[in-house]
Amino acid sequence: MSTDPTVDSLVQLSFAVQRILASVGAERELSVVQMRLLGIVRDRRIGMAELGLHLGLDKSSVTGLVTRAERRGLVQRSPSPDDGRAVLVTLTPLGRDWTEQGAAEVAVAVGELTAHLGADQRALLTSLAASVVSGPATPR
Repeated sequence: MSTDPTVDSLVQLSFAVQRILASVGAERELSVVQMRLLGIVRDRRIGMAELGLHLGLDKSSVTGLVTRAERRGLVQRSPSPDDGRAVLVTLTPLGRDWTEQGAAEVAVAVGELTAHLGADQRALLTSLAASVVSGPATPR
């Protein structure tokens, strides 16, 4: 590990959140990547290419991931109304139920992780995390 306390803290926080996601996913036999898929499509219809960008996966990996989720009845594919070659992915009712239940379980577990923080500390953590995730305003 790095000797930079910021890097160490962020990596350790990432590990803690990944453990939560893995645990919640395991209850439904979902990997962390499958959990991410459901989280991404929970509030949108998204094209396969855009989905690949969000997940950092190549086209064949996204296709396999979506195919497995589709076989389980969690997502469905439909043709894009704007591009006859493109396919959009959306949640099915079962996928929506699982996503909502999983999100609630993740919220409880992350809440427990931060329960010892005061309201001001949680607000600061939220602000800092959002700033880190959104990145710099201009490219480096």
